[in-house]
Amino acid sequence: MEIKKTTIEGVLLIKQPVYQDARGYFMESWNQEMFNEALKKQIIFVQDNFSTSVHGVLRGLHYQYPNSQGKLVRVTRGVVHDVIVDIRRNSKTFGQNLIIELSSENNLQIWMPDGIAHGFLVTSESADFLYKVTSLYDKDSEHCIVWNDEDLRIPWPLHLLDGDPLVSEKDKLGLSFKEAIKF
Repeated sequence: MEIKKTTIEGVLLIKQPVYQDARGYFMESWNQEMFNEALKKQIIFVQDNFSTSVHGVLRGLHYQYPNSQGKLVRVTRGVVHDVIVDIRRNSKTFGQNLIIELSSENNLQIWMPDGIAHGFLVTSESADFLYKVTSLYDKDSEHCIVWNDEDLRIPWPLHLLDGDPLVSEKDKLGLSFKEAIKF
């Protein structure tokens, strides 16, 4: 397992070795002991979430508060433009965003500790997205920062779409970064 720090405090990029031959490939996608050893703390995942989205779907920027979640995410099929925003007031990287292309080809995973808002845009025909989370979904803790917030100025690759992104009604009603609850 190869783990790299990113420009956002506490957010890690993880690459698992892939063993490939004429039959296909094998990858150990998750190993609790290696993950905890790399983070130097005990992380327990309690729920896996899976989504399938078509080209142009934009999800996020989602987070839970006060019942926050750490997340380990990856794409199992397709390609997404993944966006992470640090909403932890005491973080050195508060208000900064990080953009990483996740795909079934690069097999990258991103670890996000509590206090990160997350979203993605599907740039392939469709994409399957897997989330491992550290606390159960709590509807009353669910929050969203609007994807096109004027202060965050996230450079979504909208030029790759035929029109506007497909955004849920709930996500269209997301708060601005200024209005959003921060950690």
